[in-house]
Amino acid sequence: MHIMYKIFKSLIFFTLIYMQKCTAEFSTEDCASLGFIKANLLCSSCDQLKDFSLDQLVDHCKECCHNDDSAPKEKKYARAILEVCTCKFPAYPQIQAFVKSDRPTKFPNLQIKYVRGLDPIIKLLDKDGIVKDTVAIEKWNTDSVEEFLNTHLEKEEEDDRSYLKTNQI
Repeated sequence: MHIMYKIFKSLIFFTLIYMQKCTAEFSTEDCASLGFIKANLLCSSCDQLKDFSLDQLVDHCKECCHNDDSAPKEKKYARAILEVCTCKFPAYPQIQAFVKSDRPTKFPNLQIKYVRGLDPIIKLLDKDGIVKDTVAIEKWNTDSVEEFLNTHLEKEEEDDRSYLKTNQI
């Protein structure tokens, strides 16, 4: 009985995929069941699957992707707060490595806040200091955190009046 249920479920799934293929692109749920995040998937990424001998995934990937030229611009935020608990560092060694490295100093608008018992997250704030988005980062490595911050944080403008910082009275 259990095996029949699995076969039936698989048959329904493949029928759904076939119907989607005939009518339109996959829905967000269809893409998620295939392992793709439709909202973030650019078609140029699908082309890279061939480099890893994953040719069989390209067709499904193309049904879930956005054209790079029509992809929405990445939203930029004025500030970010990386919240983490030091007691959980052993569970998240990559986050610990990021926090303890010199990488956070590259982002003057990043604050690291230690919150007891919290899994690592990044809060993204607008120019008024209002939290606009929160991202869970527990599965990220140090490079992913840095790339995310480079992509989503506004760059600090180099002000021509930097001499004022050194000549303050």
